[in-house]
Amino acid sequence: MTNDFDNIIVLNDENGEEAQFEFLDLIAYEDEEYVILLPVEESDEAGEVVILKFEETGNEDEESYVSVDAEDTLMAVFNIFKDKFKDEFDFVD
Repeated sequence: MTNDFDNIIVLNDENGEEAQFEFLDLIAYEDEEYVILLPVEESDEAGEVVILKFEETGNEDEESYVSVDAEDTLMAVFNIFKDKFKDEFDFVD
């Protein structure tokens, strides 16, 4: 199995720390866009995706992603992702 690093993005957290993620998809939900990311580094939560809301910054060279606190929104976006990729990933509930 080979790793394809074409979809790797680097994000900075609130402390300025860099983290690498594999971009899996962009989901539109209720007039907002959400990115589905998979952390590249191994962790205790291996295989768990990260869902962040995409926000415009006004600068076309820069993108901003913010965490989503609403559990119902997270679940709705994740369910859209699961349905879209049900044949490509093994999801564990």
